Amino acid sequence: MFWPEFGRYGRVWSPWREMERLQQDVNRLLLRETPYASTFPAVNIWASDQDVIVEAELPGIDPGNLDITVAENVLRLTGSRKPEALKPGEVSHRQERARGEFTRSFRLPYAVDSGKVDASYERGVLTVRLPRAEADKPRKIEIRSQQR
Repeated sequence: MFWPEFGRYGRVWSPWREMERLQQDVNRLLLRETPYASTFPAVNIWASDQDVIVEAELPGIDPGNLDITVAENVLRLTGSRKPEALKPGEVSHRQERARGEFTRSFRLPYAVDSGKVDASYERGVLTVRLPRAEADKPRKIEIRSQQR
């Protein structure tokens, strides 16, 4: 037969299908190497009428290796965890703790006053308090009426 693939299993060979299969293989390899890349650090975020609070679990990370930025209602956490140095004669048997650089970005529910953002780091938890911008806070509007 001229094309052995033609008609096999009822499918005709397609370069597009082959490219899609290759892309899936590459994605699978990348995700296997960095399984926590998109979810580290784990965070909790909640908001009130006054502020947004973000808590990120960052155990074992030096606060000096963290960078927090706020721009256009997006909070970005960037940092790195350096691998632990082995002592002479030690050999690593297993390493499951993530290391290297990470970045997480979160769209905030409203405009914040970036000049009043406060961040603290205690016992491996980073807490970022982002106060709502005065111009964005809801206000009660008084209704004037000429009726008595």
